[in-house]
Amino acid sequence: MPNITQLLSEIQQEAESASFPIDEPVYLAAGLNPTQPILYGGNLNSQLCFFARDLGKDEVHASQPLIGAAGKLVRSGLYRAITQQTPTKSTDLQVVLDHVLLTNTVPYKPIGNKAYSQAVKKRFRPFIERLLVLHWQGNKIITLGNEAFDWFTPYTEKGVLQEFFKRSDRYSASIEITIVAKDNTGNLHKKPVTLMPLPHPSPLNQKYYSQFPQLLQDRLAKVLSL
Repeated sequence: MPNITQLLSEIQQEAESASFPIDEPVYLAAGLNPTQPILYGGNLNSQLCFFARDLGKDEVHASQPLIGAAGKLVRSGLYRAITQQTPTKSTDLQVVLDHVLLTNTVPYKPIGNKAYSQAVKKRFRPFIERLLVLHWQGNKIITLGNEAFDWFTPYTEKGVLQEFFKRSDRYSASIEITIVAKDNTGNLHKKPVTLMPLPHPSPLNQKYYSQFPQLLQDRLAKVLSL
């Protein structure tokens, strides 16, 4: 099994090798080193991964992805799907971490709510690849929002994901792709995964915000029944 501690160390080394926009005041307020990555939360042995865009303020303070307003919607939905009950306290939402991996396109918080550039995503892509291919044992990925789904474009033929996303049933259908990662010795590893896109669960996403809980339950009903 590859060493996840080594991966975290290499991410931090990359972050310190050249500057890029990190929301340093948020990290300092949380008592954290801004270059310390917040790579994932949850269980590396789980079959399901939620893949989002990047970290927010709440995620930095908690040192784990998807725990802010949008993340709580995801965790609440997963809790309902697993237990058939409604969560009544924040500790209930921690229970779901046994059943899922949570991660982002970049393991840092950008300044404000501005998405990271493609150049920054490219810098950290090899580390996210290694997390998903070499460390995580699952193969089902629910992407949250357009940018999280688009992150997987390099692993398909040109236009394949874009055509899929034009489908009216894109939030219920799935697509099989193969992601790749190089280990520390340069060997290439491949992993088939199933992408299952959902809209981003933000109140700003007025078109889909009210629909998100049911869309999530429909996704989870399929995944958890497999």
